Parts: sequence; C-alpha cells; structure tokens
Amino acid sequence: MTHRAFRPFRPQLRLEARFQVLSRRIADFSGTAIAFTCALGCVLLWLLTGPLFHFADGWQLVINTGTTIITFLMVFLIQNAQNEDTRELHAKLDAVLQELRAERNMMHDPELLQLTPDQLLEEARAGD
Repeated sequence: MTHRAFRPFRPQLRLEARFQVLSRRIADFSGTAIAFTCALGCVLLWLLTGPLFHFADGWQLVINTGTTIITFLMVFLIQNAQNEDTRELHAKLDAVLQELRAERNMMHDPELLQLTPDQLLEEARAGD
C-alpha cells in the first residue's frame, strides 16, 4: 500500500481565501465614518418607531437581537483580520532580525543564533 502525500482539500482553501478577503473588507469598513453613520441611523430609526409600537417588548427585542447578532459575527471577522495583521507583523520583525544578524555577522555563530528576539535587540542596542 503506497502512501500519498497529504494534500489539503481544495474547496476548503478557496473558502478560507474568500473568508480572508471578506473579513478584511468588513473589518476595514467597520472602522469608517460611513459604517458608524449607518449604525447610528439604524438606532435612530429604531428609536423613532418606538411610539408606533408602543415601546413594546417585541420592539425592544428587535434592537437587542440585531445588535447581539452583529456583535457576535463581528468578533470573528475582526479577530481574523487581527490574526492576519499579527502574522504580517511577525514576518516583518523576523526579516528585521535576520538583517540585524547578518549586519553583525551573527549568522555563523551558533551561540548567537540561539538568542531570542529580545536578546538580539539588546545586543544591537549595546553595539551602537
């Protein structure tokens, strides 16, 4: 029995890529003045309809349910965008640390290769 290399399920990758794009766009949009204005408009519309519905429990349930659902979904979208930002930041920091190591001829010294990023930065500051 031969073993084939594990290959990820392709539709899963497309779904993940679409989710990445969607979460980035929504996270970017949610911080704009337009998004705030839309949210404020929804709340004002809800307030204005209060007398029409006699401020009933169902009227209050509409805003509570709506805001809860939106908040629940936004947590996942914003967290995904934050994770992506963190990965990009770490990649950039790794590149900077690699340059520091190369600049200080630290690439061939096994002891120096074991230093943590914080120790490398201390070493770089001490050398200035």
